Amino acid sequence: MQQKLNDSFIARWTALVLVASMMFFAYMFVDVMSPLKSLIESARGWDSTTFGTYAASEYFLNVFVFFLIFAGIILDKMGIRFTGLLSAGLMVVGASIKFVGITDWFQTTALCGWLDSWWTAFPGSAKMASLGFMIFGCGAEMAGTTVSKAIAKWFQGKEMALAMGLEMAIARLGVFAVMWIAPMISNLYDRSVVAPVAFCTALLVIGMLSYTVFVCMDRRLDRQLIAAGEMKEEKSSDEEFQIRDLRQIFSSKMFWLVALLCVLYYSAIFPFQRYAPNFLEVTLGIDAEAAARLFSCFPVLAMVLTPFLGALLDFRGKGATMLMVGALIMIACHLSFAFVLPLFPSQWLALLLVVTLGVSFSLVPAALWPSVPKIIDEKVLGSAYCLIFWIQNIGLCLVPLLIGKVLDATGSYTAPMVIFSSFGVLAFIFSFYLKIEDRKKGYGLELPNIKK
Repeated sequence: MQQKLNDSFIARWTALVLVASMMFFAYMFVDVMSPLKSLIESARGWDSTTFGTYAASEYFLNVFVFFLIFAGIILDKMGIRFTGLLSAGLMVVGASIKFVGITDWFQTTALCGWLDSWWTAFPGSAKMASLGFMIFGCGAEMAGTTVSKAIAKWFQGKEMALAMGLEMAIARLGVFAVMWIAPMISNLYDRSVVAPVAFCTALLVIGMLSYTVFVCMDRRLDRQLIAAGEMKEEKSSDEEFQIRDLRQIFSSKMFWLVALLCVLYYSAIFPFQRYAPNFLEVTLGIDAEAAARLFSCFPVLAMVLTPFLGALLDFRGKGATMLMVGALIMIACHLSFAFVLPLFPSQWLALLLVVTLGVSFSLVPAALWPSVPKIIDEKVLGSAYCLIFWIQNIGLCLVPLLIGKVLDATGSYTAPMVIFSSFGVLAFIFSFYLKIEDRKKGYGLELPNIKK
């Protein structure tokens, strides 16, 4: 038998590095403005509500124009090569628009003046930046689902959970990197908001080139699968994705449990990332750069633990149990942010809580994403991932708006942290129910991924 490309250890892990690189740069761009919240507010006249609206705009088209649902259909119809390149292109275009929107030059244009003239509470720079972030968000979320399906293809029957865990670890390294790099570049260019955004935009172009190399590898793998008889050159009508196949997803109770768990959990993580540097700055009385560096430790333990947790899932299982434990850790951390840290404003305590929250961020995603192929047919797997991301994006779109409003109304981070912890409580309830359903129906969420 001829060895296929993904049978080669070096080839399949090279493919993983290529697709993960694109997500690494995407995660950097997502949070490039987070450590600059105070600076953008003073430089461009934004407030917390404006910043929250801008942060929410990343998910607007995905949620309210249903782009992610269309992305799932595109992914299942057109495949991971076309969809991945499309998503990379959208990220580059959106990032470029956002970059233009926050430049000093744009403030002097007639377009900015026209944008300033309507909905005056929302500055023209924020409107332009939000437009770019919307387009970027379409590409970023489409890329996330495409990469998940690509890993499922290349690591089927192999180290799938470990591969997904490493991909997430590499992506989260982007969060760590940008929390350090963005303030450094900003200070290097006389406290500029523009320079860090320009730098991360250039990195997205490199990410698109990395995925292009993966496309060449994947095309070769398909030729080998066809030659080995494991894949047909043209699918029959039964194997071809049809819109009616989406009924398989919507009628699945397990799908809804996973989707609701996902939106609740991530609504307490990603919106928190937008505000965390400013929260630490205000609560600890430190400057923005020190706060960003402190929060940069959030993904460190997640990066270290996620691959090991993935390997544990591959060889030992216990995915549903890990979801429950991760939710409990998140609840404890957000409650401590709300009530303990303000009473004992120590940087060491803040670091402990930030790193511990990173443990939760390892447990839940490491167990969640490899579980989806166990409950959903491969033919509609791309659509299932996109629908889960779409439901998740509803929370990611609305929660930053809610937090911005609450923060402006109360002037304190106590209420926002309580809101985040309440999401964790609901996530725990759904993870507990998920484990019960798995025990009844035998989907194998507690079983190892590697088949002996």
